[in-house]
Amino acid sequence: MFILHEDEREYRFGDSGPKYLMKGPRMNFAIVQFLPGEDFKAHLHNEMEENFYILEGIVDIVVDGKLYQLRPGHFIHIEPDESHYVMNNGDVPVKMISTLAPFVEVDKVEIDDYEYDDALQEIP
Repeated sequence: MFILHEDEREYRFGDSGPKYLMKGPRMNFAIVQFLPGEDFKAHLHNEMEENFYILEGIVDIVVDGKLYQLRPGHFIHIEPDESHYVMNNGDVPVKMISTLAPFVEVDKVEIDDYEYDDALQEIP
């Protein structure tokens, strides 16, 4: 067991990116922040599933070429081998929770020249 405060960790890129509160041994748990105009390169995971829960802001997430716009309170589950691309096209920061499981130290395959349909999908 352990307890920590998020202030004990730092965002990967100073004031944005993931801030891992836990990495392994069975899963990752992070707070992720994207400033306006920032994105995270399209990628997929071979073994890990990823979840995002939106806390603040509006975030655009592309999964397998389809664009979704998520708001606070939305939750999205991304299966292994589903490509995903995350971007903040708004004018305020986006803050969300990210979980990845099962823990694998290196399980990210970046995708160059990612193409997607920019038509916004309806959220069921």
